[in-house]
Amino acid sequence: QVQLVESGGGSVPDGGSLRLACAASQRPYSRTIMAWFRQAPGKNREFVALTRWRAGSEFYAGSVKGRFTISRDNPKNIMYLQMNSLTAEDTAVYYCAWGTQYTSEETAYEDWGQGTQVTVAS
Repeated sequence: QVQLVESGGGSVPDGGSLRLACAASQRPYSRTIMAWFRQAPGKNREFVALTRWRAGSEFYAGSVKGRFTISRDNPKNIMYLQMNSLTAEDTAVYYCAWGTQYTSEETAYEDWGQGTQVTVAS
């Protein structure tokens, strides 16, 4: 079981930016998929973005496409989520996840971090 630790959350004004990080306790495999999900108060957890660790392909939810960018630091086993043009609708706890299926379905992911809070003040 891999340990995932998120960091980088905080409070920002409307229109601001944040960069989240997810550090993995072990080196991702060639077929590892890492993803970001988020859960707003009173709502279900939803998919944000994913990346195929070795191949580098990415996929984004429509609500964040063009504003969020997922990237990886392969030697350090860290995945990032650069979030720009944030709005109050982006306020949520953000989680990183580890799996082997290229999918936005959260049930497919095997390991999860503890989450980091992002608050956007309107």
